[in-house]
Parts: sequence; structure tokens; C-alpha cells
Amino acid sequence: MSVEPADTTTLLPRYSPSLISRCLIALVAGAIGPLAFSPNHMWLIGFISVMGLYIALKYATPRQGCITGWFFGLGFFGVGTSWVYVSIHTYGNASVFLAGLLTGLFVAGLALLFALQGWLTQRYFNRSFYLLSFSAMWVLGEWFRSWFLTGFPWLYLGYPHVESTFSGLAPIFGVLGISLMVAISGAAFGEMTLIWNRHSERQAYAVAHSYLPTALFFLWIIANLSGKISWVTPVEDAVIDVGLVQANIAQDQKFDATFVQQNLDLYDQMSNSIWDADVIIWPETAIPVIYTESNDAVRYFQRQANETDTTLITGIFGRTDAGLHNSITSLGNGDGIYHKQKLVPFGEYVPLRFIFSTLLQVFNLPMSSLEKGPGQQDLLTAGSYKVSPFICYEVVYPDFVRRGARDADFLVTISNDTWFGASWGPLQHLEMASMRALENGRYMVRATNNGVSAIINEKGEIVARTEQFQAEVLRGEVQVYSGRTPFSWWGSWPILIICSGILIFVRRYSGLVLEKLNRVRNR
Repeated sequence: MSVEPADTTTLLPRYSPSLISRCLIALVAGAIGPLAFSPNHMWLIGFISVMGLYIALKYATPRQGCITGWFFGLGFFGVGTSWVYVSIHTYGNASVFLAGLLTGLFVAGLALLFALQGWLTQRYFNRSFYLLSFSAMWVLGEWFRSWFLTGFPWLYLGYPHVESTFSGLAPIFGVLGISLMVAISGAAFGEMTLIWNRHSERQAYAVAHSYLPTALFFLWIIANLSGKISWVTPVEDAVIDVGLVQANIAQDQKFDATFVQQNLDLYDQMSNSIWDADVIIWPETAIPVIYTESNDAVRYFQRQANETDTTLITGIFGRTDAGLHNSITSLGNGDGIYHKQKLVPFGEYVPLRFIFSTLLQVFNLPMSSLEKGPGQQDLLTAGSYKVSPFICYEVVYPDFVRRGARDADFLVTISNDTWFGASWGPLQHLEMASMRALENGRYMVRATNNGVSAIINEKGEIVARTEQFQAEVLRGEVQVYSGRTPFSWWGSWPILIICSGILIFVRRYSGLVLEKLNRVRNR
């Protein structure tokens, strides 16, 4: 890595753009960043986005870093999470103005996390080895976003690489490991660009002398070789025949009492051709009633699954002493019920209810009063197999899924992405589900109301899928694997320790190391 100190004004012309220039560079870099993710899959743009922020922040003051970071977040989340507008306007009954205002506030609030990241980087780590501290702060920022205020772990840099050269890092270090590699690479491109611009002559020599191209070459080779390792082993004669039902029910009918029986009949009819499968999976709240053994709908489908020796895994509502839950249950040749733990703020519950209670009067939020499920819950069973279930938003939390997947034969996630319409949201969601399969070395089966339903293998590859906005039945096979990936054992902790170690090194020891290196050079 380049060991050039940040204050070498006597040696090289200082790069010092105006604050407005920094903000414009950051805004554009942030706005193009989401193009790296699904459905665009232009993962090279992720490097360019990081490079843009690196160039915008280099040599900035803490104040400039804060403002510049906020503009980057404004572009990044403004484009990448624009699907929030669809949920609020189309399905939340908000006017165009109100939906736009709330979406803008949401994006501006999320952008504050990049503002904090920019300020911290420039305040405490704007010195030697800036490239490393910038990259470490980026990854720690993603981790912080995964739990702060219940978390919003969306648009991590690593997700577009679920099938790229860097994918082999996911079973070892998880998505954050790939994020670190992308951040280092993008920052290195930014540093090489600055070095090139600082030299009027022999630019190529100056870039090569920085050792950045050589370092990147070896890092990328290591990342590529990591993908050659197989961490899990297929279990002989353990192949499960699965069927998924995507009913494409309109959102305004899904919880309307007058349509409940009609919708249940539709699921029943669409399942007629696959009752001979080992496992049938219906999406989130496919049975929009409260689970009890005496409920007519539950009894009917329990009997249907028993008669065909099939396991029916379906979304339903559950009730405990804590209240009403968004749940998933296993009927017929299976057992268990799981209550969702990661609820969607303002979608399934209203935080600070005494402040935001008026939202319940403005919007039609049929699931806004749900309770969080308990922390320790048993896996579902499907015949002799153990199934780790995740409902909608839960699958975007890497370490949460890892803990649930440890003892599972395969993973199931059910969702109702109808809330996001024809936006990028459902396809970003699918990409994250693929990453969870890759991290844990297990098949992931994803059933949704209107797409995309999919069967994803242990390498994160989609082997079968439906189209969006179509009523469709998907059938395929799930291979059971034994063994566990390193990530399933240790989670994100190694990457968090590495990034924290980088910051400690830069803060406390980089000056000493740089001084010794300069002495060696001067001999």
C-alpha cells in the first residue's frame, strides 16, 4: 500500500478542491453506486463509486468530511432505496407530496450515517495509510448500519459480488469481507488517480512505484483462489423435491376479509399439481389467519398435507402471550412454528408509538401492530430434515441468518415483496438471499407472493426462479449438505477485528512505521 503521508505539501502539489466540488463528486459517486446491485449487476461501478468518495474526502477537514459524506449518502440511498416511495405512496395511501417528503426524510436520515463516517475518518484517521483507514471505516459503517436503531443492512458493497471473482470470500468472512476487498480496491484506484494527477511527467512510473497495482494484484489472486475451496459436502441420497407457489395476489386484496377464502382456494388449486412433492412452500402470510389447531383453514391444509405425506411450509399469523406475530409454520409431514424476530419499522410496528401514532391514522398499515418473536426458537422440520426459516426482512441480516442456519439442512425465506411494486427492491432482496446461501453453504428456497421466488444453491447461484407479477408454480430439487463454512462458525467477527485493528494501527503506530520506512529509503 502507499505509505505517503497525508501532509506532504512540501513534496507534492496539494489536492484541495472546494467543498462544493467535493460534494458534487460525492453526490454523483453515491448516485451511481446502486447500479452495481441487482437488477443492474454492473458490479464494476461499485469500485468507481468508492473511488469517487475517496477522492472527494482525501485531505478534507472533519467538517468537510461530514458534509461530503452526507452528499454521498444522499445519492447512494436516494437512488438505491427509492423503492420506499412505492411502499408509502402506492400501498400506504399517501399523496405524491407526502410520500416524496417522507422518502426524502428517510434518505436524508440514512445519509447521516455516511456523514458520521466521513467526519470520523477525517477527524481521527486523516493521516498516513489513509487508504486502509478509509476502507476499514467503510466496513465498520456497514456493520453499524446493521444494528443501529434496529438496523438497515441494505446495499452492502459485497452483495453485487455473489457470483464474481470475490465470491469465495463470502463463506470465509461473509459479505463484509467482500465489502472490505471492494473498499480497498476502490480506494486504491482513487489513490492511483490522485498520484497520476500529481505528476506532470512519468505518471505511470509514479503509480507503479506506489506498489498499489502490485498489492491489488496479489489481493485479487488470493480472493480468486479462495473460491476454489469447497467447505461443505453433499449428503448422498439427500435430495428434496420442493414446490413453490407464487399466487400473485393484489396487495389490496391480501388482508381484505372478503377475499380471504378466494385467496386460500387459489393456493389450494395452484398446489394441486405438486402435492406429491416432499415440501411445498407458500409465501409470507399466505394464510392470513391466526394459527390455531382448530382453525378451519389450518385443519384443511393439515389434512391435505397428511394425506399426501407432504410438508406444507407457509406464512401465517401466530399468537403468544406477547401478542400477535408474523409467523411461519410447518404442516403435514412436518412440525413447528416460528415467529418473526426482525420486524420492519413502520411496516410491521411503529417505533416510539406515542409520537408516531398519527401514522396509523394516515396510512393503511394492516401489519403495524405485530410483536417481535422470542430470541430462542426451534427450527421447523420437514420430514426428517431441519429447516431454518426467515421471514422477509430477516434474510438481510448476515449474522442473524448465520445463527439460525447452523444446524439446518436447508434454509427457507418467505416474503411479500408486493409492497415494493416494480422497483429495484425485490431484486435487491433476492440478491441478499443468494449471499446468505453462499455464506452458509446451504440451499436457500425463497417463496414470495409476486416474485421473485427462487431456488438458490449452496454457491449462491439461482438454479430456478419465477418471473415477477405472475401466478406461477416452481418445482425443483434441494441438495442437503453437511459440514459448515468458516463464516457459519465465526460470523463477521474476524472482519470487525481486522478493521478495528487497522484503525488502531493507523491511529497509534502509523507514524512510527512510516518513519522507519523513510529511514530505509534514505540509506
